[in-house]
Amino acid sequence: MTASIIYTGNLRCESIHVQSNSIIETDAPTDNKGKGEKFSPTDLLTVSLATCILTTMGIKASEMGVDISSAKADVTKHMFSEPRRIGKIDIHIQLPSNQISEKEKTILERVGNACPVKNSLHPELLISTKYTWI
Repeated sequence: MTASIIYTGNLRCESIHVQSNSIIETDAPTDNKGKGEKFSPTDLLTVSLATCILTTMGIKASEMGVDISSAKADVTKHMFSEPRRIGKIDIHIQLPSNQISEKEKTILERVGNACPVKNSLHPELLISTKYTWI
């Protein structure tokens, strides 16, 4: 088992990661009857995508002897209706370019674009990923 989730009422859930006992609380978003005081389930999907991209890039960077430890991702979620769903995700990833060759950057971006979360999402979901090397 990966997690145990409890509906705590008022459109909120508490998810407990079985291996570590860490907790994530969710709240419905304000545009769907919630208070928006915590990540919504759809927020977590976008965060999962961005962290998966950074993590898989980090794995490959480590194998290549490259340090991307100050990399950052900003995510914007666009909700569509009928049916209500995430229709588009914009991700802007900023990575340190300190002594990273153009070839290494290309390899890392390809790895990020092929992360397991992205490969698990429906192909009609629009995903825009921008990489900026600073």
